[in-house]
Amino acid sequence: MVAVGVLAGLSVLSLLTYGYLAWDSLGLGPGDAEATRTGLGEERGAGAPSSQPHIIFILADDQGFRDVGYHGSEIRTPTLDKLAAEGVKLENYYVQPMCTPSRSQFITGKYQIHTGLQHSIIRPTQPNCLPLDNVMLPQKLKEVGYSTHMVGKWHLGFYRRECMPTQRGFDTFFGSLLGSGDYYTHFKCDSPGICGYDLYENDNAAWDHDNGIYSTQMYTQKVQQILASHNPRKPIFLYIAYQAVHSPLQAPGKYFEHYRSINNINRRRYAAMLACLDEAINNVTLALKKYGYYENSIIIYSSDNGGQPMAGGSNWPLRGSKGTYWEGGIRAVGFVHSPLLKNKGSVCKELVHITDWFPTLITLAEGQINEDIQLDGYDIWETISEGRRSPRVDILHNIDPIYTKAKNGSWAAGYGIWNTAIQSAIRVNHWKLLTGNPGYSDWVPPQAFSNAGPNRWHNERVSWSAGKTVWLFNITADPYERVDLSARYPDVVKQLLRRLSQFNKTAVPVRYPPKDPRSNPKLNGGVWGPWFKEDEKKKKSDKSKGANKQKKNKSKKKAN
Repeated sequence: MVAVGVLAGLSVLSLLTYGYLAWDSLGLGPGDAEATRTGLGEERGAGAPSSQPHIIFILADDQGFRDVGYHGSEIRTPTLDKLAAEGVKLENYYVQPMCTPSRSQFITGKYQIHTGLQHSIIRPTQPNCLPLDNVMLPQKLKEVGYSTHMVGKWHLGFYRRECMPTQRGFDTFFGSLLGSGDYYTHFKCDSPGICGYDLYENDNAAWDHDNGIYSTQMYTQKVQQILASHNPRKPIFLYIAYQAVHSPLQAPGKYFEHYRSINNINRRRYAAMLACLDEAINNVTLALKKYGYYENSIIIYSSDNGGQPMAGGSNWPLRGSKGTYWEGGIRAVGFVHSPLLKNKGSVCKELVHITDWFPTLITLAEGQINEDIQLDGYDIWETISEGRRSPRVDILHNIDPIYTKAKNGSWAAGYGIWNTAIQSAIRVNHWKLLTGNPGYSDWVPPQAFSNAGPNRWHNERVSWSAGKTVWLFNITADPYERVDLSARYPDVVKQLLRRLSQFNKTAVPVRYPPKDPRSNPKLNGGVWGPWFKEDEKKKKSDKSKGANKQKKNKSKKKAN
């Protein structure tokens, strides 16, 4: 592999701006955990506490790479800044460019090409979900004694009851099944006339909780209730998948206070939403301390994909946005905060991917990973906690065979190794290759959100060279993807195309069925929920068998 210094002559700006805030603004610090405990945990517990850590995985929705204080944002995030500063910041951390793919890879440890979810997201009206033959993270944690709870956004399919979170390893579920919806009413319209309610408690619509409470605050209250009622001497897995800061852009009025000077209305609303989310995570952290979990806990924070500039998010100085395979779509805000870390207050620049959490957390939980489970993730705990080298040297960002083909792509452009009309992206060591149509590719600077915006923004737009379907970047030297090296290093291009081809040989067929009219909430009591009935399928198959028999009998009579 070509050395890191290929682009040493390039002048590259610093990717990160660090700014730390004091714990005073939060009221508590890690050292205050004992003082804040009520003793409730000790009274409820029986016997020695478990050596297995409590695992709290917090997934934000559509948070842009720049949209955290320690990346230089104008949006204040004191909780995230301090938790990250006293933990380990993941500054070479990758997710997928959209909701469903990131969530599926987190919970299975597998690339999209190995679950059939290579294309887009799971739509509300599709008879589709994360295939049932995949072993899920909460299932593995339950095997070793964990209590498993999910609060927030599911977005892994629900057309059958077997697809629901409580059927996939979670003891309890409180949240939404779809990808988005109103933060207060919890209603979602997929298309005109196809609308329904989307708030669940376990397997039933949570009408009793329909009190007009903003979802970020409502989910936090649920987390506090779970922590208050659980025995902290027994291990718990909490998957908190907040709806924020995904559109629609809604936030309680008090969070706009510090952002009235932001002229762009979408950015102002987005800032208020993120401020509320930051406060929510502070309240979760305080609850972990209050009820006796904190000292034996691992808190992981991650965004599910890059920000959407049209909806207020910012990925500057990275290129591209949510839904693309440019760095702005897949490079995420992420950190680990835990008293169990050995190298606290450090920055991890080793390669980490969202699939890595599956094997990492199972190993930390003292669980076993069966040999027959073909994982794409790696155990990276020593990389994070001790600063060791990452076992990961490559990431398949994706291969999407049914995405809109690039008009000028061809096998010839891919040296006979790969059809460059196909949308794909791969990272191997310092190199990143993209083919096909990688998506919206502008750099959107912070000025785009002010009155000074449009002229500067236009200056950052890309003029496409006709017929281009292959790009190569040295991401270590050029994290902003400004210098395409595909023409200069054709041998590297060929190597990465061969690696793509190898991955593609292991891909399973794409699951992306057409919409099913039976999914309409009007047919399900006004609620989005499972509509596919197994007995209906059997009846239909029985009818078809009967019809086939009748046809056979008729044909026999005619023959006689």
